[in-house]
Amino acid sequence: MNDVNLMEIARRFERKQAEAVVALATESAPLADGWMVFGGVGSYVNKSCGYGHGREVTGAELDALVEFFSSRGVEPKAEISPFVPVTLLHALAERGFVLREFETVLYRPLRDVEALRKLGQGAPSELVIKRVDPSDDAAVRTFAEVSGSGFVPEGEKMSDLFLSLGMKGARTPGTDAFVAWLDGVPVGAGGCESSEGLTTLFGTSVLPAYRRRGIQQALIAARLARGVERGSDLAAIMSAPGIPTERNAMRLGFLMAYCRAVLVKHGAGLAPSP
Repeated sequence: MNDVNLMEIARRFERKQAEAVVALATESAPLADGWMVFGGVGSYVNKSCGYGHGREVTGAELDALVEFFSSRGVEPKAEISPFVPVTLLHALAERGFVLREFETVLYRPLRDVEALRKLGQGAPSELVIKRVDPSDDAAVRTFAEVSGSGFVPEGEKMSDLFLSLGMKGARTPGTDAFVAWLDGVPVGAGGCESSEGLTTLFGTSVLPAYRRRGIQQALIAARLARGVERGSDLAAIMSAPGIPTERNAMRLGFLMAYCRAVLVKHGAGLAPSP
């Protein structure tokens, strides 16, 4: 793995992130070599990303970024990799952007098929992982409900907007959605998107009563195998630092690629986005 170019991984992953949220959005507009995306007040797709790697972002473009989100009643948000020019950071700071959080991007080459087959074997023997038929409305809804369950506070109802985005994501071309079943109960779920040699894993959740049983690792392994089937040579996953997703990915051979920054510009009357 010593020959891996982390800057190139960032270019590929950040471009895929931008393309993914554009596919889910209700409105989008290009920003330099990336995108600005809006999916409604409270939507997690409200962000700008994918830029700063191919060419310089101009001041006028950053002013357009602020206007794009502010005019829609939400805080402007920028997600950037550490490989963008320092001048971009300065220009965002000058416009009032502040750091909100970090996100970890991990990667794993998919060359060793035999090693991939051995992953995820610590899960219960009765566990069955099924790929969702995107034309099956009930199966898609089950995926969205279980996959999204870990991203809302326990005990709270998932919003209709969040549920609809999960269902739309499961039906996006190039995406595969998986549900883990144990004794007839859907206990975990996760998706992946494969194109241009990169498989990106996303939306992984395991229901609280079934955690610490190897189910998340089994879901990761199933999606890595699907990535190989789709011709990918690299897999990537994004996680909050230090949570089980990051730890499970590292147990299955993922390595740290980089830490991306999420910046926001607060403003009176502007709604934050997840």
